[in-house]
Amino acid sequence: MSTRREILALASGAALTAAALPAPAHAGGRDDGWIATWAAAPTTIPPGTPQELTGQTVRQVVHTSVGGNRLRIRLTNEFGTTPLHVGEVHVAIRAGDGASTDARPGTDRRVTFGGQRSATVPAGAPLVSDPVALTVPPGADLVISLYLPDRTPVTTVAAFAFQENVIATGNVTAATRVTPTSTIPQYVFLAGVSVHGGGGSGAVVTLGDSITNGANTVTNANHRWPDLLAARFRKARIGLGVANVGISGNRLLHDPNPPAGDPAEAFAAWFGESALRRFDRDVVAQPGATHLVVLLGVNDLGHPGTVAPPGEVVTAADLIGGHRQLIARARVAGLRTHGATILPFKDDTLGFYTPENERKRSALNRWIRTSGEYDEVIDFDAVVRDTTDPQRLAAAYDSGDHLHPNDAGMAAMAAAVKLGGFQHR
Repeated sequence: MSTRREILALASGAALTAAALPAPAHAGGRDDGWIATWAAAPTTIPPGTPQELTGQTVRQVVHTSVGGNRLRIRLTNEFGTTPLHVGEVHVAIRAGDGASTDARPGTDRRVTFGGQRSATVPAGAPLVSDPVALTVPPGADLVISLYLPDRTPVTTVAAFAFQENVIATGNVTAATRVTPTSTIPQYVFLAGVSVHGGGGSGAVVTLGDSITNGANTVTNANHRWPDLLAARFRKARIGLGVANVGISGNRLLHDPNPPAGDPAEAFAAWFGESALRRFDRDVVAQPGATHLVVLLGVNDLGHPGTVAPPGEVVTAADLIGGHRQLIARARVAGLRTHGATILPFKDDTLGFYTPENERKRSALNRWIRTSGEYDEVIDFDAVVRDTTDPQRLAAAYDSGDHLHPNDAGMAAMAAAVKLGGFQHR
């Protein structure tokens, strides 16, 4: 099986553009004051990689964008084939930073579902908690602890968290500090957190692949470009949450489809359903969603012939058609759309680059920049490319695989986003 870094690299990124539409008062579902402050898009697991938890607590760290005085948690069993029994759930403000999973004393709260401390999440479904009275500062970290008392196959995960989460023995959901038996780089059965009462005006949903998900940034540092954009919103006093639903390896048009016998069978399921398939679940269902940012397409170019069948080769027209579908569906949901250009990837280490793929990338980027179909354009390509060879990532922004930006590249991407397009609906 490939190394973890290689797998992360396979989950590549694409381009963002922006479009502006006035949104109705009910944008993103009901206008009930709940706003997504954090999200992770769920996927299934690859065959042959089973994991089970029995009588254990999973403690997970999430980095919020906007704050509030109440919160709700969204659990997910969306790829499970049997009901998921959760014995107890607690949430607290995190103490410390980095790899710490300690809870700040005095902030621990039990999470209930229909007034009950335990919950059963139906197969193939999410479950949203009751409101929890807890003041969450903007940009704070939460620790969310799930106790799984029964033999529980792990079926639904966000495979690349870029945050170290832990598993501990027994029901230690209310403990200030837990003793880990293992550390995991995933989010397990956890898909979102929303807040209420913080004065926020809506949420930005960032739909993308590994570049949006955070590859290959420093673990535990929250250096994904959506996190850094959220920090800019806070500094500018723009009350928007950010829900990052990037999935490493995700494609716009196709689900994972590794050829039989290919090594990619060991990890491709983590690449998630196509953006067109998951759009309603991962974008429209986000509480308070008002804006959509799209950075997708590079995996559609690079996967066929590497980790997907050559028969799934796409044209620039295919990609443009997919983007148009996202725009149309976003408008139905009342979302203002932002599209971003695909980053350069000449001489990448994954075999994505060919002169033909470069022509397709250029054609897609030209359409994003000039068609006017997205309300606004975020030109990531122009920000991170090498000025002497625009088909390459600038060396200062290259994580080493010539495809994914490093932490400095992520900061440059976030800094390039024009905030004015997010200040009206």
